[in-house]
Amino acid sequence: MFMKFAGKSALAAAASVLVLSIASANAAEPESCGTVRFSDVGWTDITATTAATSVVLEALGYETKTELLSVPVTYTSLKNKDIDVFLGNWMPSMAADVQPFLDDKSVESITENLTGAGYGIVVSQDAFDAGVKSLSDLEANADKFDGKIYGIEPGNDGNRIILDWIKDGSLANFELVESSEAGMISQAQKVMKNGEWVAFLGWTPHPIMGAMDIAYLDGMGDSGFGAATVHTNVRQGYLEECPNVGQFLKNLKFTLDMENVIMGKILDDGEDAKVAATEWLKAHPDAYASWLEGVTTKDGGNAAEAVKSALGS
Repeated sequence: MFMKFAGKSALAAAASVLVLSIASANAAEPESCGTVRFSDVGWTDITATTAATSVVLEALGYETKTELLSVPVTYTSLKNKDIDVFLGNWMPSMAADVQPFLDDKSVESITENLTGAGYGIVVSQDAFDAGVKSLSDLEANADKFDGKIYGIEPGNDGNRIILDWIKDGSLANFELVESSEAGMISQAQKVMKNGEWVAFLGWTPHPIMGAMDIAYLDGMGDSGFGAATVHTNVRQGYLEECPNVGQFLKNLKFTLDMENVIMGKILDDGEDAKVAATEWLKAHPDAYASWLEGVTTKDGGNAAEAVKSALGS
């Protein structure tokens, strides 16, 4: 009896030491880990995922800071250690943007946070049904599109792909009209309302685009357009410097349904991104449970209990 009791005590003591060791390791993160710095490049899907991530990190006791930066500035800022995390590395379209930084090891790509996404040129459904189904079809009907393709902010990877096609003659009779996500969608809706054909840069997930009568062009080849995944990038050395936050970031997985719901509340209802994300997280506790595996609060406490308490769920 004594031997059995002693064995159980020893196991309990060992387990306690292990828990305390994990908590101590996480609590020993340097002060610089107390604030997690994100880049948001102004795309609503990344605004949504960054907000959801920030809400959970804040529940764990961290502060968060998000800066609105272009894609090129995002990668320069990661290299210069001015930001820590970017959740919006769309691949393969952004391969040319991120590869130099992966090559010099100033940026690390740590996980795919979204699968099943799509990216490319879309046209109004009436144009697609009339035979505009490929890049060559688009070029052959440039006059019916008023010679314009609508894009988002300058420096964006999708814009660059389109500009390359204009330069090499594939879309010689087009010009790219650069704007913002909201400006592009507003213009596309206006053109379609007038019964005219329109071509613009589209992606999935996106609740507004998902409700529009549009279709993706076929045959994008190795351009970077087509099926897509989204990756989480961090500055060099961040996972080693901030292991608790690092484990959390490695765990992050989002879904198309999640992003569409949060994006819809931001775009359709005008909700603040963090408010929209908090509402979704409260309603889906099972979804974020996996994000917390192997993670503690900033001071080494129980992560699941802290997030549940903070969300009031």
